[in-house]
Amino acid sequence: MTKKLLLLVLFIAKLSINAQDVIYEKSKFTHQDTLRGSITPERAWWDLTYYHLDIKVDPEEKFISGKNTIQYKVLESNSLMQIDLQAPLKITAIIQNGDSLDVKHDGNAHFITLKNVQNIGSIQSLDVFYEGKPREAVSAPWDGGISWKKDNNGNHFIASSCQGLGASVWWPCKDHMYDEVDSMLISVNVPSKLIDVSNGRLRKVEQIGDTKTYHWFVGNPINNYGVNINIGDYVNFSEVYDGMAGNLDMDYYVLKDNLEKAKDHFKDAPKMMKAFEHWFGQYPFYKDGFKLVEVPYLGMEHQSSVTYGNQYKQGYLGTDLSGTGWGLKFDFIIIHESGHEWFANNITNKDAADMWIHEGFTAYSENLFLDYYYGKEASADYVIGTRKNIKNDRPLIGPYGVNKEGSGDMYYKGANMLHTLRQLIEDDEKWRQILRKMNVEFYHQTVTSKQIEEYLSKETRIDLTEFFNQYLRTTKIPTLEYKIDKKQLKYRWTNIVEKFDMPVQVKIGDSDQWLFPKSEWQTMEIPSNNISIIIDRDFYVETKAL
Repeated sequence: MTKKLLLLVLFIAKLSINAQDVIYEKSKFTHQDTLRGSITPERAWWDLTYYHLDIKVDPEEKFISGKNTIQYKVLESNSLMQIDLQAPLKITAIIQNGDSLDVKHDGNAHFITLKNVQNIGSIQSLDVFYEGKPREAVSAPWDGGISWKKDNNGNHFIASSCQGLGASVWWPCKDHMYDEVDSMLISVNVPSKLIDVSNGRLRKVEQIGDTKTYHWFVGNPINNYGVNINIGDYVNFSEVYDGMAGNLDMDYYVLKDNLEKAKDHFKDAPKMMKAFEHWFGQYPFYKDGFKLVEVPYLGMEHQSSVTYGNQYKQGYLGTDLSGTGWGLKFDFIIIHESGHEWFANNITNKDAADMWIHEGFTAYSENLFLDYYYGKEASADYVIGTRKNIKNDRPLIGPYGVNKEGSGDMYYKGANMLHTLRQLIEDDEKWRQILRKMNVEFYHQTVTSKQIEEYLSKETRIDLTEFFNQYLRTTKIPTLEYKIDKKQLKYRWTNIVEKFDMPVQVKIGDSDQWLFPKSEWQTMEIPSNNISIIIDRDFYVETKAL
């Protein structure tokens, strides 16, 4: 059967897009994709206020059982609610006010028929009981699920990771990014010799026979995939950081054998906090503290419970992603995943299609860390060095409503787009204040790409409409074509969206100048036909001499 192509035209406040640049195959997306990725009517009428996830983890059987109490505010009258839980986990019962409720299963979406009148403005709650063997992560964190491993001493070493796939792979929830729960209690029962570390602050530990239940409370809004369990033979050490909002508790949980190694290696954590509070403003979760937790996979940005598995090496598992040497000046996982506390956990995308907000800004945070400690040129070396990893296979923004991210270029292309924007501003302190203000403006909020783009246009006082269309919604890299003839420099942009007219800095001979190319040829007088033309490397563009 011939495949039909679906043209997704993304309209954003004055934004025009060439439809051929954002093409997706309709057949790629299913009914389940829509149920997972869209704000369905069964989700829209209620607002999350509180979760109590109360579970027992059986490491020997790789089995989870328990319940999630879901508290919500009624926004519109309705009697049908969507809750998400992925197979092979099963819902065993749903109870509201003592009554068992009927549920209709549609794949990973479960539609609950409520008996009570749902009065607008009222606060309601229900308990969702479930059990089963959750999907096992084979190559975490990319495939998602639970990692059931053992440490070198034969102790169970377990962790969750579910970005993209969704939190419903291991617990029942309203599994869409647009609605973050306001606060949450996470209660995890494990064998006595093990410790569970989850998000927020530890309220208490209960001994129950030969098991212990760890109760962690999250006092800030949290996205679903940011919720985690980490279970192992942990030891803890900590420090108090003197930060922008006063004392910040920074806790570290590592396997016993790695304690001394971690005490030295984790010195990057307070260094990170100092640099990122400088660039992005106050750490967003003082109420919940900051934790770095060792896990049996590479790492992930779980809110206030950042997970770490970089083998106590500098760079990315001992390699420099930029190829410049600067990437070996820091532990990639500590810096990158902690940067997500500002971009992913504080400012969170509403739809997976806008994941560039998380990854573009956080990849960019790596070179700002270098900027803070090693200077602007080191920072530029690093981010420009990562360009070799850009594939330009798909646009950075994906299709909306189907839980689909854009290209993996959201990391390196996103970072280089922001580095280019910094050049257009021509004022590093202004750029820093824009980033800091952004984390205040969208504090603990879910946002769209449209909101971020409009904010940056407003604060920079530059119309960035075509700039974002170019870099976010196409795979085209602006190409500056130029030729020299009769002491005239002729230049223009090609490979661009309509009306793209970004200025660019060049060195003409010994003189630094700004050019203002358009799609039509522009002309300027130059001293000689033999003069050199060098485009500033800080701009993510290509050049072509004719």
